[in-house]
Amino acid sequence: MQLLDGGAAAAPATAEHEISDEQLMLRFAGGDATAFETLYRRHRGGLLRFLQRGLGRRETAEECFQDVWSRVIAARARYRPEARFATWLYQIAHNLLIDQYRRQRPEIAVDEPAEAADTQDNPFGADAALTPEETLGEFEQARRLQLALAELPDEQRIALQLRLEQELSLEEIGAITGAGRETVKSRLRYALDKLKERLRR
Repeated sequence: MQLLDGGAAAAPATAEHEISDEQLMLRFAGGDATAFETLYRRHRGGLLRFLQRGLGRRETAEECFQDVWSRVIAARARYRPEARFATWLYQIAHNLLIDQYRRQRPEIAVDEPAEAADTQDNPFGADAALTPEETLGEFEQARRLQLALAELPDEQRIALQLRLEQELSLEEIGAITGAGRETVKSRLRYALDKLKERLRR
């Protein structure tokens, strides 16, 4: 992560996994750089996948990813734990996605899996043990799913990703997208129906 340069504060005595995201963000606001590093490790994979599935092109997603964390850093003094940190984080990401959609429709890059950032230690990816036929079959399924997702209206796609990939509640998705609970439910229902119809073709 290149967004922080200064020296890190001493690591807290409490075990890292026992500290909530909200506590970590407050510690970071108080000057504990290691708290930010922990937050970044916890959320980088899911956030990058969310942005890449929404934007398609990896380069654009990575730029947006850096922008999200830059905004987290810039807003640290104003942060208040009124909602889950993840909700706040994805609200920032959602706003950036909407801005990007207004500029241009997302391009779906089907030759590069969204999970690539999590398999850097293995140049052949997580499916290295699969046969060529199996790999091709999984690639084709992933490609069809990406294309189907790209056809969804923006808010339906975002709601579906937040529900399935981030496992957020309807209320959390509503807080992120600025929609009511029933609106979120409708978006999810319509998105799933359209995906099923598209994947049956």
